[in-house]
Amino acid sequence: QVYLVESGGDSVQAGGSLTLSCVASGYTNGQYLMGWFRQAPGKEREGVARIDKEGSRRYSDSVKGRFTISQDDAKVTLYLQMNNLKPEDTAMYYCAASSVRSWVGSVFPPENEWNYWGQGTQVTVSS
Repeated sequence: QVYLVESGGDSVQAGGSLTLSCVASGYTNGQYLMGWFRQAPGKEREGVARIDKEGSRRYSDSVKGRFTISQDDAKVTLYLQMNNLKPEDTAMYYCAASSVRSWVGSVFPPENEWNYWGQGTQVTVSS
């Protein structure tokens, strides 16, 4: 079992920055991918950024160049540095872990391939 707890969500003005954190506990060794997802009201949840155990990072086109995903050396805490925030970034942000080791095609494996999810942290960006 893996437990994921997000924090860092807040209300900011457009152009501002936030850093989200996700602390992982439990048996994390079996999880190869860590990722951030978001869900805006009335929309489906979408992938934002992911990182694998080798440190390879991938991003959705909508956040590329503005968001950075990272982990601490112990791979206990996952971060999402968000710069130049836009109103369309407003959403609940979720941390997730996946045991998928090899994935081709789409940037993010589908949701059913992500084994564990956090409860989410709210980000609101005002214009």
